[in-house]
Amino acid sequence: MLTIGELSARSGVAASALRFYEQQGLIRSTRTGGNQRRYERSELRRVSFIRIAQQVGISLERIAQALSDLPEERTPTKADWAHLSRVWRSELDERITMLRKLRDNLDGCIGCGCLSLTACRIYNPGDELSAEGPGPRKLL
Repeated sequence: MLTIGELSARSGVAASALRFYEQQGLIRSTRTGGNQRRYERSELRRVSFIRIAQQVGISLERIAQALSDLPEERTPTKADWAHLSRVWRSELDERITMLRKLRDNLDGCIGCGCLSLTACRIYNPGDELSAEGPGPRKLL
């Protein structure tokens, strides 16, 4: 069993965030007679998973949904984690594609309709891209 301080130190996640994750049902603890939190070692894997998922832009709501598929009565297996990875694969591929487009096109016209740059008058005259919808149409 790990204390909240030990889980925080090992995972790199602040104790306040761990308490929030627990409040949101993302991780679980038990309480000692003195009402101190204790975490199973398997919670370290869950916290690491949450941290990585957040880093790639997955919302806590989606993370909670995915973690709810894991068994509560046992430590998740490699197959359990592989299943979660497959669930997000297409979403992550879409994000990678968008990040590449952003990286490669951010210095040019993105089709936002600002028309404040000389190039925008060339690439998007009269804000023609607005007919396709709001926002940066060339990137979306």
